[in-house]
Amino acid sequence: MVLRPGADIINVLNGVLWKQMMVAGAQALEQKKQAVDALNVFPVPDGDTGTNMFLTIQSAVRDSERVSSLSISEVASAASMGSLMGARGNSGVILSQLLRGIAKGFEGLQIANPLQVAQALQAGVDTAYKAVMKPVEGTILTVSRETARGALTRAKGGGSLLDTLLEGQRKGLEALSRTPDLLPALKQAGVVDAGGQGFLIILSGWITVLTGEAINPNTLNEVGEKPTSFEHEHPEIQRKFKQIENLDYPYCTEFLVKGTDLRVEQMRQDLNGRGESLLVVGTPEVVKIHVHVRNPGKILDYAIQWGSLHEVQIHNMLEQNENMAHAMKTESNDSLQGPMNVNNAGHMRKDYGIVAVAMGQGIADVFTSLGADEVVYGGQTMNPSTEDLAEAVRKVPAHRIFILPNNGNIVMAASQVKEVVQDREVYVISSKSIPQGISALLNFNSEGDVEANIQNMSRGLSAVCSGEVTYAVRDSQYGTLKISEGDILGLVEDTIVTSGQTLFEVAKATLEEMDWQTHDLVTIFYGKETKEEEVEQLENWLGEVKPSVEVEVHPGRQPLYYYIFGVE
Repeated sequence: MVLRPGADIINVLNGVLWKQMMVAGAQALEQKKQAVDALNVFPVPDGDTGTNMFLTIQSAVRDSERVSSLSISEVASAASMGSLMGARGNSGVILSQLLRGIAKGFEGLQIANPLQVAQALQAGVDTAYKAVMKPVEGTILTVSRETARGALTRAKGGGSLLDTLLEGQRKGLEALSRTPDLLPALKQAGVVDAGGQGFLIILSGWITVLTGEAINPNTLNEVGEKPTSFEHEHPEIQRKFKQIENLDYPYCTEFLVKGTDLRVEQMRQDLNGRGESLLVVGTPEVVKIHVHVRNPGKILDYAIQWGSLHEVQIHNMLEQNENMAHAMKTESNDSLQGPMNVNNAGHMRKDYGIVAVAMGQGIADVFTSLGADEVVYGGQTMNPSTEDLAEAVRKVPAHRIFILPNNGNIVMAASQVKEVVQDREVYVISSKSIPQGISALLNFNSEGDVEANIQNMSRGLSAVCSGEVTYAVRDSQYGTLKISEGDILGLVEDTIVTSGQTLFEVAKATLEEMDWQTHDLVTIFYGKETKEEEVEQLENWLGEVKPSVEVEVHPGRQPLYYYIFGVE
């Protein structure tokens, strides 16, 4: 390892250096995110840990790049806020909590010495553990904890900043190598924990800054760009558009306030009631404000009393709406469409609203028909961020919003929405599959109270059994099943139960594992790659074996999964 002159005696970390380290961490993970994705325990096409962590830290970089201060406290705070909004998947959310705790550890500091850096790492670990309801060892939590312990030991012994992080890295690598011993599923799959690996890759990027290894400054803006949206990656999907005639609060106003003693809660209370879609988050040094108002000047006049204003953006949403309506008239009506409610800035029109996540246009249509106000596109391999979900919540003109994540890897990101949307009551129903989400929505009562709806919708999750049919992305041994790349796989409640060579046989075996004949209803969503004759063959088989069981078939149009089954 070649060090730049004096690199081995760096003993302070300031905002500029931390910003460079964040960029380098993102660059390192970008180069290896696919390798991290491949560390999936299941050989199914949903290994996205590396991608989710990269998109999360990319968002952190983007926000930290906007801070011109030299203060480690201000830069870390901005990075934390960015990671919170950009967090995707469970691994991304945990990474955002690590960065959030690190920012707490740097709070009030202009620079940080090695011990303070190690203590900030420990604060990050403490915050991450608290954020997870049931912490599991053998994951990124274990790796980050041992990293922080190693860093603390070296810093207390008088080590330089580089020494401190190198010792943390050494302990983290040891912990990573032990993750298969802590989680049997990792050992059986022959992999280490993907989240822990991703964290150590980021840490290696941080270390390259201290060792003086080259960083291409031209990549700063590239890493800091906003993550590509699902709709951008899939241009065939266009959302339905509702033209509006007027808005009570037409100006979307967003800016940063910088000061020395900013009271976030006081600012939030003062601005409450002055507009719609209020967002006030930040620290005593930097606060981000987003609100829809009639007169932006009044909001800016209020905010400038607290400090200086930065990155002020004001958009006339009525004009944007008119422009979009005009553009939509010129587009083909034959394209796939999904729900979008643009009338989000008027008075709250109802008590309750529903935001659901769906991975296919047909499934999105079903959620919309059942009363979902907003559908966020996402699911396996394309987890929406906290910011994506928060934006959907802001579009719904209701006081209380229920979010249906419909995927176990989206629940944590959804749970963070309540931290960034303060002008609504946000409740997350922890649906982990499409059938669970539909069952929860069917148990929703617009006339009921909040607690009754939470209980009924949560009870609906257990009223349905969920199954999926997909394909193997690599060779693997799962339990007694020897799986080859390309095999058709059947899963029940996220557990692989069968594999085979033909779609029909695996679909039948999966439904048998779901004990479908003892139930009243089988719901089938078939994917984009599933042929109609294959669907008809399966439907005919169900009718012949047990005619008394009702069968509903929907073109889910979901990618990657040939079938999604619900049995109830």
